Amino acid sequence: MGSARVNSRHVSNSRYSTVSSDEMKLTTNMANGKAKPAQLHSRFVKKDGHCNVHFVNVSEKGQRYLADLFTTCVDVRWRYMLLIFCLAFVLSWLLFGVIFWLLALLHGDLEDGDHRKCVSNVTTFTAAFLFSVETQTTIGYGYRYVTDECPLAVFAVVLQSILGCIIDAFIIGAVMAKMAKPKKRNETLVFSENAVIALRDGRLCLMWRVGNLRRSHLVEAHVRAQLLRSRVTEEGEFIPLDQSDINVGFDSGVDRLFLVSPITVVHVIDENSPLYALSRAGLQGADFEVVVILEGMVEATAMTTQCRSSYLAHEILWGQRFEPVLFEDKNCYRVDYSRFHKTYEVPSTPHCSARDLDQDLAQGKYLLHEPSFCYENEMEQNLASVNVSGVTHGAPHSPDELFTPRLYSRCPALTQNPKACRL
Repeated sequence: MGSARVNSRHVSNSRYSTVSSDEMKLTTNMANGKAKPAQLHSRFVKKDGHCNVHFVNVSEKGQRYLADLFTTCVDVRWRYMLLIFCLAFVLSWLLFGVIFWLLALLHGDLEDGDHRKCVSNVTTFTAAFLFSVETQTTIGYGYRYVTDECPLAVFAVVLQSILGCIIDAFIIGAVMAKMAKPKKRNETLVFSENAVIALRDGRLCLMWRVGNLRRSHLVEAHVRAQLLRSRVTEEGEFIPLDQSDINVGFDSGVDRLFLVSPITVVHVIDENSPLYALSRAGLQGADFEVVVILEGMVEATAMTTQCRSSYLAHEILWGQRFEPVLFEDKNCYRVDYSRFHKTYEVPSTPHCSARDLDQDLAQGKYLLHEPSFCYENEMEQNLASVNVSGVTHGAPHSPDELFTPRLYSRCPALTQNPKACRL
Protein backbone atom coordinates (compact mmCIF):
# COMPACT_ATOMS: atom_id res chain seq x y z
CA MET A 1 0.00 0.00 0.00
CA GLY A 2 1.83 3.05 -1.24
CA SER A 3 1.61 6.65 -0.18
CA ALA A 4 3.59 9.84 -0.28
CA ARG A 5 5.40 10.82 2.90
CA VAL A 6 6.47 14.24 4.14
CA ASN A 7 10.06 15.03 5.04
CA SER A 8 9.77 17.07 8.20
CA ARG A 9 13.38 18.29 7.91
CA HIS A 10 12.26 20.85 5.33
CA VAL A 11 9.49 22.20 7.54
CA SER A 12 10.20 25.60 9.00
CA ASN A 13 6.71 26.53 10.16
CA SER A 14 5.22 25.01 13.32
CA ARG A 15 1.89 24.46 11.65
CA TYR A 16 3.48 21.51 9.82
CA SER A 17 4.44 19.79 13.07
CA THR A 18 3.46 16.17 13.34
CA VAL A 19 0.26 15.04 15.02
CA SER A 20 1.05 14.10 18.60
CA SER A 21 -0.99 11.65 20.64
CA ASP A 22 -2.11 14.43 23.02
CA GLU A 23 -3.31 16.60 20.15
CA MET A 24 -5.17 13.72 18.58
CA LYS A 25 -7.33 13.47 21.71
CA LEU A 26 -9.07 16.61 20.48
CA THR A 27 -10.21 14.76 17.36
CA THR A 28 -10.82 11.37 18.94
CA ASN A 29 -11.60 8.30 16.92
CA MET A 30 -15.30 7.60 17.30
CA ALA A 31 -14.76 3.97 16.35
CA ASN A 32 -12.85 3.49 19.59
CA GLY A 33 -15.75 4.79 21.63
CA LYS A 34 -13.97 7.80 23.13
CA ALA A 35 -15.54 11.08 24.10
CA LYS A 36 -16.36 13.60 21.43
CA PRO A 37 -16.65 17.39 21.45
CA ALA A 38 -20.00 18.97 22.02
CA GLN A 39 -22.22 18.99 18.96
CA LEU A 40 -22.54 22.48 17.54
CA HIS A 41 -25.78 22.12 15.61
CA SER A 42 -28.49 19.60 14.91
CA ARG A 43 -27.61 16.98 12.36
CA PHE A 44 -29.43 17.54 9.05
CA VAL A 45 -29.06 13.92 7.91
CA LYS A 46 -28.89 11.29 10.63
CA LYS A 47 -26.42 8.43 10.59
CA ASP A 48 -29.16 6.02 9.51
CA GLY A 49 -29.93 8.20 6.50
CA HIS A 50 -33.17 9.77 7.71
CA CYS A 51 -33.44 13.51 7.22
CA ASN A 52 -33.91 15.43 10.46
CA VAL A 53 -36.57 17.73 8.99
CA HIS A 54 -40.13 18.37 10.19
CA PHE A 55 -42.66 20.22 8.03
CA VAL A 56 -44.98 22.66 9.80
CA ASN A 57 -47.73 25.02 8.67
CA VAL A 58 -48.17 23.28 5.32
CA SER A 59 -51.31 24.66 3.66
CA GLU A 60 -53.78 22.12 2.26
CA LYS A 61 -51.52 19.26 3.28
CA GLY A 62 -54.34 16.70 3.32
CA GLN A 63 -55.58 17.67 -0.14
CA ARG A 64 -52.09 17.52 -1.60
CA TYR A 65 -51.50 14.07 -0.15
CA LEU A 66 -54.85 12.80 -1.43
CA ALA A 67 -54.08 14.19 -4.88
CA ASP A 68 -51.15 11.77 -4.99
CA LEU A 69 -53.00 8.92 -3.30
CA PHE A 70 -50.88 6.10 -4.72
CA THR A 71 -47.61 7.55 -3.40
CA THR A 72 -49.33 8.25 -0.08
CA CYS A 73 -50.38 4.60 0.20
CA VAL A 74 -46.87 3.42 -0.65
CA ASP A 75 -45.27 5.74 1.91
CA VAL A 76 -47.57 5.02 4.87
CA ARG A 77 -46.76 2.42 7.50
CA TRP A 78 -47.80 -1.17 6.95
CA ARG A 79 -50.48 -1.02 9.64
CA TYR A 80 -52.21 1.82 7.82
CA MET A 81 -51.69 0.12 4.47
CA LEU A 82 -53.48 -3.02 5.70
CA LEU A 83 -56.25 -0.85 7.13
CA ILE A 84 -56.71 0.88 3.76
CA PHE A 85 -56.62 -2.51 2.03
CA CYS A 86 -59.45 -3.89 4.18
CA LEU A 87 -61.54 -0.73 4.18
CA ALA A 88 -61.39 -0.35 0.40
CA PHE A 89 -63.05 -3.74 -0.12
CA VAL A 90 -65.44 -3.72 2.85
CA LEU A 91 -66.76 -0.24 2.10
CA SER A 92 -67.31 -1.04 -1.59
CA TRP A 93 -69.18 -4.22 -0.63
CA LEU A 94 -71.33 -2.27 1.82
CA LEU A 95 -72.01 0.49 -0.71
CA PHE A 96 -73.31 -1.83 -3.38
CA GLY A 97 -75.07 -3.96 -0.78
CA VAL A 98 -77.07 -0.87 0.16
CA ILE A 99 -77.75 -0.15 -3.53
CA PHE A 100 -79.07 -3.65 -4.18
CA TRP A 101 -81.15 -3.55 -0.99
CA LEU A 102 -82.70 -0.21 -2.02
CA LEU A 103 -83.49 -1.56 -5.49
CA ALA A 104 -85.13 -4.58 -3.92
CA LEU A 105 -87.06 -2.32 -1.53
CA LEU A 106 -88.31 0.01 -4.28
CA HIS A 107 -89.27 -2.91 -6.49
CA GLY A 108 -91.14 -4.64 -3.69
CA ASP A 109 -88.85 -7.65 -3.60
CA LEU A 110 -88.69 -7.63 0.20
CA GLU A 111 -92.37 -8.60 0.38
CA ASP A 112 -93.62 -12.09 -0.21
CA GLY A 113 -95.06 -12.58 -3.66
CA ASP A 114 -94.79 -14.47 -6.90
CA HIS A 115 -93.68 -11.48 -9.01
CA ARG A 116 -90.31 -11.51 -10.77
CA LYS A 117 -87.58 -9.86 -8.68
CA CYS A 118 -84.65 -7.61 -9.64
CA VAL A 119 -82.16 -9.89 -7.85
CA SER A 120 -83.33 -13.40 -7.20
CA ASN A 121 -83.41 -14.52 -3.54
CA VAL A 122 -82.49 -11.09 -2.15
CA THR A 123 -85.11 -10.37 0.52
CA THR A 124 -82.95 -8.90 3.32
CA PHE A 125 -80.03 -6.52 3.68
CA THR A 126 -77.77 -9.46 4.59
CA ALA A 127 -78.70 -11.19 1.37
CA ALA A 128 -78.04 -7.98 -0.57
CA PHE A 129 -74.61 -7.65 1.07
CA LEU A 130 -73.73 -11.25 0.25
CA PHE A 131 -74.78 -10.70 -3.38
CA SER A 132 -72.52 -7.62 -3.48
CA VAL A 133 -69.56 -9.67 -2.19
CA GLU A 134 -70.24 -12.49 -4.69
CA THR A 135 -70.47 -10.03 -7.57
CA GLN A 136 -67.27 -8.10 -6.83
CA THR A 137 -65.21 -11.17 -5.98
CA THR A 138 -66.75 -13.21 -8.85
CA ILE A 139 -67.53 -16.07 -6.47
CA GLY A 140 -70.86 -16.81 -8.14
CA TYR A 141 -72.51 -19.42 -5.93
CA GLY A 142 -75.55 -19.38 -8.25
CA TYR A 143 -78.25 -18.98 -5.60
CA ARG A 144 -78.55 -15.20 -6.03
CA TYR A 145 -78.46 -13.66 -9.49
CA VAL A 146 -79.58 -10.50 -11.23
CA THR A 147 -82.47 -10.62 -13.68
CA ASP A 148 -83.49 -8.41 -16.61
CA GLU A 149 -86.49 -7.15 -14.67
CA CYS A 150 -84.63 -4.07 -13.42
CA PRO A 151 -82.19 -2.27 -15.76
CA LEU A 152 -80.84 -0.34 -12.77
CA ALA A 153 -79.84 -3.61 -11.10
CA VAL A 154 -78.01 -4.69 -14.27
CA PHE A 155 -76.23 -1.34 -14.41
CA ALA A 156 -75.26 -1.65 -10.72
CA VAL A 157 -73.72 -5.08 -11.37
CA VAL A 158 -71.69 -3.74 -14.31
CA LEU A 159 -70.57 -0.70 -12.32
CA GLN A 160 -69.50 -2.82 -9.34
CA SER A 161 -67.51 -5.16 -11.58
CA ILE A 162 -65.61 -2.24 -13.10
CA LEU A 163 -65.05 -0.57 -9.74
CA GLY A 164 -63.89 -3.86 -8.24
CA CYS A 165 -61.23 -4.23 -10.95
CA ILE A 166 -60.03 -0.68 -10.29
CA ILE A 167 -59.80 -1.27 -6.54
CA ASP A 168 -57.96 -4.57 -7.09
CA ALA A 169 -55.44 -2.95 -9.42
CA PHE A 170 -54.84 0.04 -7.15
CA ILE A 171 -54.58 -1.78 -3.83
CA ILE A 172 -52.58 -4.75 -5.08
CA GLY A 173 -50.29 -2.42 -7.04
CA ALA A 174 -49.69 -0.28 -3.94
CA VAL A 175 -48.99 -3.34 -1.79
CA MET A 176 -46.58 -4.80 -4.36
CA ALA A 177 -44.82 -1.45 -4.79
CA LYS A 178 -44.46 -1.15 -1.02
CA MET A 179 -43.12 -4.70 -0.73
CA ALA A 180 -40.63 -4.13 -3.56
CA LYS A 181 -39.31 -0.84 -2.18
CA PRO A 182 -35.51 -1.11 -1.91
CA LYS A 183 -35.54 0.74 1.41
CA LYS A 184 -34.43 -2.29 3.40
CA ARG A 185 -31.53 -2.77 0.98
CA ASN A 186 -29.93 0.19 2.73
CA GLU A 187 -29.51 -1.92 5.85
CA THR A 188 -26.72 -3.81 4.06
CA LEU A 189 -25.02 -0.69 2.67
CA VAL A 190 -22.73 0.87 5.27
CA PHE A 191 -20.67 4.01 5.66
CA SER A 192 -17.70 4.35 7.99
CA GLU A 193 -18.46 5.99 11.32
CA ASN A 194 -15.83 8.65 10.67
CA ALA A 195 -14.30 10.44 7.73
CA VAL A 196 -10.58 11.20 7.67
CA ILE A 197 -8.26 13.81 6.20
CA ALA A 198 -4.76 12.75 5.21
CA LEU A 199 -2.27 12.98 2.38
CA ARG A 200 -2.81 10.83 -0.68
CA ASP A 201 -0.54 11.20 -3.70
CA GLY A 202 0.82 14.42 -2.27
CA ARG A 203 -2.57 16.12 -1.80
CA LEU A 204 -4.71 16.54 1.28
CA CYS A 205 -7.86 14.46 0.80
CA LEU A 206 -11.13 13.95 2.60
CA MET A 207 -11.91 10.24 2.67
CA TRP A 208 -14.67 7.98 3.90
CA ARG A 209 -15.43 4.33 3.36
CA VAL A 210 -18.47 2.56 1.90
CA GLY A 211 -19.26 -1.14 1.90
CA ASN A 212 -21.82 -3.64 0.64
CA LEU A 213 -22.62 -6.48 3.05
CA ARG A 214 -24.48 -8.58 0.47
CA ARG A 215 -23.04 -10.76 -2.24
CA SER A 216 -25.55 -9.33 -4.73
CA HIS A 217 -24.12 -6.30 -6.47
CA LEU A 218 -25.36 -2.74 -6.53
CA VAL A 219 -25.66 -2.02 -10.25
CA GLU A 220 -24.49 1.39 -11.56
CA ALA A 221 -23.41 2.42 -8.06
CA HIS A 222 -22.16 5.97 -7.72
CA VAL A 223 -21.47 8.39 -4.88
CA ARG A 224 -21.81 12.09 -4.32
CA ALA A 225 -21.41 14.46 -1.41
CA GLN A 226 -22.61 17.86 -0.25
CA LEU A 227 -21.19 20.29 2.29
CA LEU A 228 -23.85 21.97 4.44
CA ARG A 229 -22.97 25.05 6.43
CA SER A 230 -24.40 28.44 7.27
CA ARG A 231 -23.09 31.52 5.54
CA VAL A 232 -23.86 35.19 5.01
CA THR A 233 -23.90 36.57 1.49
CA GLU A 234 -22.24 39.80 0.41
CA GLU A 235 -25.64 41.47 0.66
CA GLY A 236 -26.05 40.38 4.28
CA GLU A 237 -28.52 37.57 3.63
CA PHE A 238 -28.17 34.66 6.06
CA ILE A 239 -28.42 31.19 4.49
CA PRO A 240 -28.81 28.61 7.28
CA LEU A 241 -27.89 25.52 5.25
CA ASP A 242 -25.99 26.48 2.15
CA GLN A 243 -25.17 23.43 0.01
CA SER A 244 -21.82 23.15 -1.75
CA ASP A 245 -20.88 20.28 -4.01
CA ILE A 246 -17.95 18.09 -2.98
CA ASN A 247 -16.33 16.59 -6.05
CA VAL A 248 -15.60 12.88 -5.70
CA GLY A 249 -14.53 12.30 -9.28
CA PHE A 250 -17.62 13.02 -11.37
CA ASP A 251 -15.63 14.42 -14.30
CA SER A 252 -13.25 11.47 -14.44
CA GLY A 253 -15.84 8.81 -13.62
CA VAL A 254 -14.21 7.84 -10.33
CA ASP A 255 -17.54 8.41 -8.56
CA ARG A 256 -18.90 5.24 -10.24
CA LEU A 257 -18.08 2.27 -8.04
CA PHE A 258 -17.68 -1.46 -8.49
CA LEU A 259 -18.80 -2.14 -4.95
CA VAL A 260 -17.73 -5.75 -4.42
CA SER A 261 -15.44 -4.97 -1.48
CA PRO A 262 -15.30 -1.85 0.73
CA ILE A 263 -14.04 1.20 -1.13
CA THR A 264 -12.57 4.42 0.21
CA VAL A 265 -14.18 7.43 -1.47
CA VAL A 266 -11.67 10.24 -1.99
CA HIS A 267 -12.29 13.97 -2.33
CA VAL A 268 -9.13 15.83 -3.29
CA ILE A 269 -9.04 19.14 -1.41
CA ASP A 270 -7.94 21.46 -4.19
CA GLU A 271 -8.67 25.05 -5.14
CA ASN A 272 -12.20 24.08 -6.23
CA SER A 273 -13.02 22.38 -2.93
CA PRO A 274 -15.12 24.15 -0.27
CA LEU A 275 -12.61 22.74 2.28
CA TYR A 276 -9.59 24.34 0.60
CA ALA A 277 -9.01 26.83 3.44
CA LEU A 278 -9.72 24.35 6.25
CA SER A 279 -6.83 23.54 8.58
CA ARG A 280 -6.57 21.10 11.47
CA ALA A 281 -7.03 23.89 14.02
CA GLY A 282 -10.01 25.24 12.07
CA LEU A 283 -11.60 21.77 11.92
CA GLN A 284 -11.75 21.50 15.71
CA GLY A 285 -14.16 24.43 16.01
CA ALA A 286 -15.84 24.20 12.61
CA ASP A 287 -19.61 24.00 12.25
CA PHE A 288 -20.54 22.15 9.07
CA GLU A 289 -21.91 18.81 7.91
CA VAL A 290 -20.78 16.62 5.03
CA VAL A 291 -23.69 14.63 3.59
CA VAL A 292 -22.64 11.54 1.64
CA ILE A 293 -24.96 9.65 -0.72
CA LEU A 294 -24.63 6.26 -2.36
CA GLU A 295 -27.04 5.42 -5.19
CA GLY A 296 -27.49 2.38 -7.38
CA MET A 297 -29.92 -0.23 -8.67
CA VAL A 298 -30.75 -3.34 -6.67
CA GLU A 299 -29.63 -6.30 -8.74
CA ALA A 300 -32.68 -8.45 -7.89
CA THR A 301 -35.39 -5.87 -8.68
CA ALA A 302 -33.61 -3.24 -10.83
CA MET A 303 -35.12 -0.57 -8.55
CA THR A 304 -33.02 2.43 -7.57
CA THR A 305 -31.98 2.72 -3.94
CA GLN A 306 -30.28 5.54 -2.12
CA CYS A 307 -28.25 5.23 1.07
CA ARG A 308 -27.32 8.37 3.01
CA SER A 309 -25.18 9.33 5.97
CA SER A 310 -23.35 12.42 7.20
CA TYR A 311 -20.28 13.57 9.09
CA LEU A 312 -20.14 16.53 11.41
CA ALA A 313 -16.87 18.39 11.86
CA HIS A 314 -15.92 16.47 15.02
CA GLU A 315 -16.47 13.19 13.17
CA ILE A 316 -13.76 14.03 10.62
CA LEU A 317 -10.39 12.86 11.91
CA TRP A 318 -7.39 14.88 10.78
CA GLY A 319 -4.17 12.98 10.21
CA GLN A 320 -5.63 9.47 10.11
CA ARG A 321 -6.24 6.77 7.52
CA PHE A 322 -8.46 3.72 7.38
CA GLU A 323 -7.01 0.36 8.25
CA PRO A 324 -6.96 -2.10 5.32
CA VAL A 325 -9.84 -4.58 5.16
CA LEU A 326 -9.03 -6.48 1.95
CA PHE A 327 -6.55 -9.34 2.26
CA GLU A 328 -5.42 -11.90 -0.26
CA ASP A 329 -5.81 -15.58 0.59
CA LYS A 330 -4.66 -18.54 -1.47
CA ASN A 331 -7.60 -18.68 -3.88
CA CYS A 332 -9.69 -15.62 -3.04
CA TYR A 333 -9.76 -12.24 -1.36
CA ARG A 334 -10.94 -11.89 2.22
CA VAL A 335 -12.73 -8.81 3.58
CA ASP A 336 -12.41 -8.25 7.32
CA TYR A 337 -15.32 -6.01 8.35
CA SER A 338 -14.05 -5.83 11.93
CA ARG A 339 -11.58 -3.22 10.61
CA PHE A 340 -14.13 -1.33 8.52
CA HIS A 341 -14.50 1.62 10.91
CA LYS A 342 -10.97 1.57 12.36
CA THR A 343 -8.37 4.19 11.58
CA TYR A 344 -4.70 4.69 12.40
CA GLU A 345 -2.70 7.84 12.94
CA VAL A 346 -0.42 9.29 10.24
CA PRO A 347 2.03 11.54 12.11
CA SER A 348 3.40 13.10 8.92
CA THR A 349 0.12 14.78 8.00
CA PRO A 350 0.56 18.59 7.86
CA HIS A 351 -1.62 20.71 10.12
CA CYS A 352 -2.16 23.51 7.63
CA SER A 353 -4.92 23.91 5.07
CA ALA A 354 -4.58 22.61 1.54
CA ARG A 355 -4.33 26.21 0.32
CA ASP A 356 -1.39 26.97 2.57
CA LEU A 357 0.22 23.66 1.69
CA ASP A 358 -0.02 24.39 -2.05
CA GLN A 359 1.48 27.85 -1.54
CA ASP A 360 4.41 26.55 0.46
CA LEU A 361 5.00 23.70 -1.98
CA ALA A 362 5.15 26.23 -4.80
CA GLN A 363 7.68 28.30 -2.82
CA GLY A 364 9.77 25.24 -1.94
CA LYS A 365 9.17 25.57 1.80
CA TYR A 366 7.62 22.13 2.02
CA LEU A 367 8.89 19.09 0.11
CA LEU A 368 7.17 15.79 -0.50
CA HIS A 369 9.24 12.66 -0.92
CA GLU A 370 8.31 9.20 -2.17
CA PRO A 371 10.34 6.67 -0.21
CA SER A 372 9.54 3.00 0.21
CA PHE A 373 6.47 3.18 2.39
CA CYS A 374 3.72 0.85 3.54
CA TYR A 375 0.98 0.54 6.10
CA GLU A 376 3.02 -1.75 8.33
CA ASN A 377 5.71 0.90 8.61
CA GLU A 378 3.26 3.47 9.91
CA MET A 379 1.86 0.96 12.38
CA GLU A 380 5.42 0.22 13.47
CA GLN A 381 6.00 3.89 14.19
CA ASN A 382 2.84 4.03 16.32
CA LEU A 383 3.52 0.68 18.01
CA ALA A 384 7.25 0.97 18.62
CA SER A 385 7.27 -2.00 20.94
CA VAL A 386 6.02 -4.50 18.34
CA ASN A 387 8.47 -7.31 17.62
CA VAL A 388 8.41 -7.83 13.85
CA SER A 389 10.21 -11.15 14.03
CA GLY A 390 7.41 -12.57 16.19
CA VAL A 391 4.87 -12.54 13.35
CA THR A 392 4.32 -16.01 11.88
CA HIS A 393 2.25 -17.40 9.02
CA GLY A 394 -1.21 -18.61 9.89
CA ALA A 395 -1.21 -17.21 13.44
CA PRO A 396 -4.20 -15.13 14.52
CA HIS A 397 -3.50 -11.47 15.13
CA SER A 398 -5.32 -8.89 17.18
CA PRO A 399 -5.89 -5.31 15.90
CA ASP A 400 -2.96 -4.16 18.04
CA GLU A 401 -0.51 -6.52 16.35
CA LEU A 402 1.38 -6.13 13.13
CA PHE A 403 -0.12 -7.86 10.10
CA THR A 404 0.76 -11.21 8.54
CA PRO A 405 3.78 -11.68 6.25
CA ARG A 406 1.39 -11.94 3.29
CA LEU A 407 0.89 -8.19 3.68
CA TYR A 408 4.62 -7.60 3.83
CA SER A 409 4.74 -8.47 0.14
CA ARG A 410 3.05 -5.13 -0.49
CA CYS A 411 6.24 -3.49 0.79
CA PRO A 412 9.24 -5.35 -0.72
CA ALA A 413 11.76 -3.35 1.26
CA LEU A 414 10.10 -4.34 4.53
CA THR A 415 10.09 -8.00 3.48
CA GLN A 416 13.88 -7.96 3.31
CA ASN A 417 14.44 -5.61 6.19
CA PRO A 418 11.63 -4.44 8.52
CA LYS A 419 13.53 -1.21 9.19
CA ALA A 420 14.09 -0.41 5.52
CA CYS A 421 10.84 1.50 5.07
CA ARG A 422 11.47 3.88 7.92
CA LEU A 423 12.09 7.50 7.07
